[in-house]
This record gives sequence, C-alpha cells and structure tokens, in this order.
Amino acid sequence: MTQKIDHLPDARLRLNLRQLEVFVATAREGSTRAAAARVARSQSAASAALAELEAVLGVNLFDRVGRRLLLNENGHALRAKAGALLEHAAEIESLFASEHPAPLRMAASFTIGEYLLPDLVAGWKDANPDSQVQLQIGNTTQAIEAVAGFDVDLGFIEGSQTRPDLTTQSWLSDELAIVSSPTHPLAGQVAGLRQLREADWVLRERGSGTREAADRWLLEHLGRLNVGFELGSTEAIKQFVARGVGLGCVSRYVVAEAIAQGWLVEVRTRLPKALRHLAIVTHRDKHLGRSALAFIDHCMQAARQAH
Repeated sequence: MTQKIDHLPDARLRLNLRQLEVFVATAREGSTRAAAARVARSQSAASAALAELEAVLGVNLFDRVGRRLLLNENGHALRAKAGALLEHAAEIESLFASEHPAPLRMAASFTIGEYLLPDLVAGWKDANPDSQVQLQIGNTTQAIEAVAGFDVDLGFIEGSQTRPDLTTQSWLSDELAIVSSPTHPLAGQVAGLRQLREADWVLRERGSGTREAADRWLLEHLGRLNVGFELGSTEAIKQFVARGVGLGCVSRYVVAEAIAQGWLVEVRTRLPKALRHLAIVTHRDKHLGRSALAFIDHCMQAARQAH
C-alpha cells in the first residue's frame, strides 16, 4: 500500500540565480543599467530579470526615485539572503574547478593593506601557491561597506564598526605616533599641549580608521586641532610631513621604517599612549569557505607570534 505524503515542497522553483544576481547587482549599483554591466547582461535582460523576481515574490524590492533604484524594506530583507545564496552557488562551482579555485577576496584599510598584509599574503601564497588573492585597499569605511555588500570575504579594519550584520574579531594591537620632519621646530623636543594646539597637522580624511583614532586621542587632550591638510593616502601624509608642512598622526607600523631611515622623526609628548585594536570583519550571513577560514587562522597565528 502506498502512503500518500502531503505538504511536499513544490519542486518547480520560481526563483533562479540569475534573478538574484541581477537583484544584488542593482542593490549595489542603484540602476539596472549599471547592474547589467556588472553581471554581463543587456539592460533589457537585467530589467526583465528584476521584474520577474518582484513578480515571483509579489512585492516591490526598490523605491523608484527618478532614475535611481533604492532598496526598500523588502529589498533590505532579501539582500543578505540573496548574497549568501549566490556565495554558496559560487562555492559549488569552485568545488570541481581545481585549476581555477575560488579567489580569496579581501578589503583592507590603507594601514593594514599597505603595511601588514603584504608579508602575510606572501607567506600565504608560499604555502598555497594555487590560491588567488584579490585585495581592495581603501579606508575603513570602504572596507566595511565591501564586506556588508558581499563584495569580499574578509575585511581588515583599524576603526570601530557598529553594523549588526557584521561580526568583528580583534586581531592586532597598534599605537599611534606623532611625527614631523627633522627640521620641524618640534623635532627633538618634548612638545607641550600648547605647542601641539598651535601646530599645523596633516591628517587622514574622515571615514578613515586612523583619523577616527587620531581625533579621539588628540581632541580629548588638546580640545582643538589646526588641520592644514586632509589626505586620502597614508603615503601622502608621510611625504607632506617630510616636507615640513605640519605634524602627522599615523600608525607606528606606517612610520617605523621612515623613522629608522631618519627622514621622519617621532615627536615626543606628555600625552598618554594611544593604543587601538586592528580587527577582522566578516558578514554574519556569509558562509566562509575553507580558504577564508584558513587565512584568518594564518593571520591570528602571525599575531600570536608577534607577541
């Protein structure tokens, strides 16, 4: 006797990965035209896929504001799930593509990406020669946005983050240093609070983790700063400071070599040390592959050895 089983799931799934791929790209780019270029489709095909998805779900996912498509409440609810599903699909494809394994995708702040990750990635490549590494370098805000948008697997940041969809793992300790050119009036002195208040400063742009930490440290003790230059590059700060235009406040990792070579000097002060934690950020809804998990372990082992 055959037993009848009720409530079996409908095998005819109406959702497909192409629709979700277009949706995620549109959420990121703000238009089907830009999304189409990102996913290598025609604009008409991208618009049709998005319309099909909204029809299947029975809801609008975007608010149309002029030519812009802005995620509404429904779209925000779907984005993380859709991104995670696309990540799983990419992992399935890579299971049987041993010649072209899925790349390890990362985003990092300038300090970490330019001064800490190169040695770590080089060591990783020595042990994993077939692993492809893609690294985006920007400020901390940009690294966080890359993780939140599922553009990367891992983010390395030097500032704080409060997004509930992301998790943060403490990694390394860092200290801020105040530096000047060897010819600056405060070089070789123990600078007082008044001298620091009256000095010109060369700092990172807002949105940078270093700027956030510098403001928190310096403004707490000085009350105000004369910021003469705001720059989007740590290397640019070093070059400007070396030319005597002001004081810089950056990570000690960034200026260690320049101080050793003598073209920058550390300005001594009576301020307490400015310590902070560098961190690794991941998305709560993202399933990390073996490469991402192994690289996190590689970084944590390096941190333990450094201490």
